[in-house]
Amino acid sequence: MSTTSERRLADRSEAWSSGPYAEALHCRSADVTLCDGEGWSFPLDVDRWSGRADTADRAVLERCAGRVLDVGCGAGRLVEALARRGHAVLGIDVSPAAVIATVCRGGHARSGSVFGPVTGEGTWGTALLIDGNIGIGGDPRRLLRRVHDLVRPGGLLIVETSPREVDERRRVRIHIGHHSVGPVFPWATVGSGALVDHGRLSGWAPVEQWTSLLGERHFAVLRACA
Repeated sequence: MSTTSERRLADRSEAWSSGPYAEALHCRSADVTLCDGEGWSFPLDVDRWSGRADTADRAVLERCAGRVLDVGCGAGRLVEALARRGHAVLGIDVSPAAVIATVCRGGHARSGSVFGPVTGEGTWGTALLIDGNIGIGGDPRRLLRRVHDLVRPGGLLIVETSPREVDERRRVRIHIGHHSVGPVFPWATVGSGALVDHGRLSGWAPVEQWTSLLGERHFAVLRACA
């Protein structure tokens, strides 16, 4: 497939705008996964996303500096928690249902792709790619370069990485239970080592890595180089 076609796939919002996915944001018992055609799957923890910020999330919040941009904000738990801490914060998401959920929690959010126009480009103090959102677009370096353009010089990027040391590209669909919904789209899975490597080639320097107390969630902080 040509690069142009891949980018069109990367920026498609149909999968996240589908009725079943939108409904899943409001139904915490829904079994939502990303699946490819080879048996790989990645669970989307809608229950946690729709809840309040937990202990692992709060470790992320404590590392945020300045104005915060939450890329792929989902149901808005981090936007809400950051606003309560006094941060100026904006969530962006291609899913209108996610934006509505965030606004209903009292947060500020906009509907759109990170690869399209974003409010305040070049001024954000911190950007977030949490809950596997380093996978957006299926091309980590392209995503990291784009986020580099969004933050101010010396700004931070906090990424939730895979617990495994992987660097994978897949073509996936959203599944609700055993049923696929929406189109195929590219997705990436990146461990902390691969993130640092991609970051160095995309204008970022590593700052810190840590793991949640239970060891199930892994995070890294990068700083934008001039």
